[in-house]
Amino acid sequence: METCGLIMLEHSGNLPRDFTFVTGVDTFPQQLRNGVVAIGNFDGVHRGHQAVLGEALAQAGAAGGAVTAMTFEPHPRVVFRPDVPLFRLTSPAAKARLMQALGLNGLAVVPFDRDLAAVTADDFVARVLIDRLGITAVVVGYDFHFGRGRGGSPAFLASAGQRLGFDVAVVEAFADEGGAIISSSRIRDALSEGDLGQANGLLGYRWFVIGEIVGGEKRGRELGYPTANMRLGDDCALKHGVYAVYFTVDGVAHHAVASYGRRPQFDNGAPLLETFLFDFSGDLYGKTATVTFVGYLRPELKFDSVATLIERMDQDSAEARAILAAAGPGNALDRALDRLS
Repeated sequence: METCGLIMLEHSGNLPRDFTFVTGVDTFPQQLRNGVVAIGNFDGVHRGHQAVLGEALAQAGAAGGAVTAMTFEPHPRVVFRPDVPLFRLTSPAAKARLMQALGLNGLAVVPFDRDLAAVTADDFVARVLIDRLGITAVVVGYDFHFGRGRGGSPAFLASAGQRLGFDVAVVEAFADEGGAIISSSRIRDALSEGDLGQANGLLGYRWFVIGEIVGGEKRGRELGYPTANMRLGDDCALKHGVYAVYFTVDGVAHHAVASYGRRPQFDNGAPLLETFLFDFSGDLYGKTATVTFVGYLRPELKFDSVATLIERMDQDSAEARAILAAAGPGNALDRALDRLS
């Protein structure tokens, strides 16, 4: 078991000039072939995942080859247990941004279905890793399994590497400063409780979402708080409430306050992320923006009157401004992500 602070940040200051985001591996880009591939679900790209990616970068360092992350979409658990919602921490677009910020050269998202799950581990190695990717090395986490019946284990990969001529590195469990293993499940639990400090500490960066700005009921405008609205995934289990956030659009990061929830004061409808940008005016409809979560202020509430709600929104705004003014630009990974937003 390993435990340490944030890793790989030395790579964040020098972003790869070219980053390739590819879906599938049938036409794998030539510039990514003959390199190192890190394989995993990487939901959250948290500090444990970053240990795997860091090892891949180290493996490629001496040879100078490309480093690619391979992940699967949808998450295999969604395919095998569709009746059990899974709070996805990072969309493919968010994963790509994180991989580039960490210094990788590419992200390959492999469509996952029951047909792929039925492929044997031997066939996956031969047909995908060797024939299509032409790997020189593969890096996985200690608990990674693949192929029919989960027949592909780290030990299986090590044996295959010896036979077929590629290196294999297996990264052990990565623990936080308290000795607990960092996992996507822990981060999901923290976000569902509004514990941004815990979630962001485990992630190693400030959690963010990327989405298109959509129209709303325009109630915020009537209240003196016009908002940019974004629909998150149906599986999003982020605690409903009010947050201090950065809102990045057109390459500019704005300080803002956001509410995520069902608007119990008005319609108790479908969850919506509503963000009020401080000191901003302009049309944002249809644009893609990034909302980065910095601080949790309070739960979603229903007030005695709209006037009381507005009074509380004034307080929320003042508190959010103070939190964001004190927060600063974050660590090196946060700053690299900001440059890519």
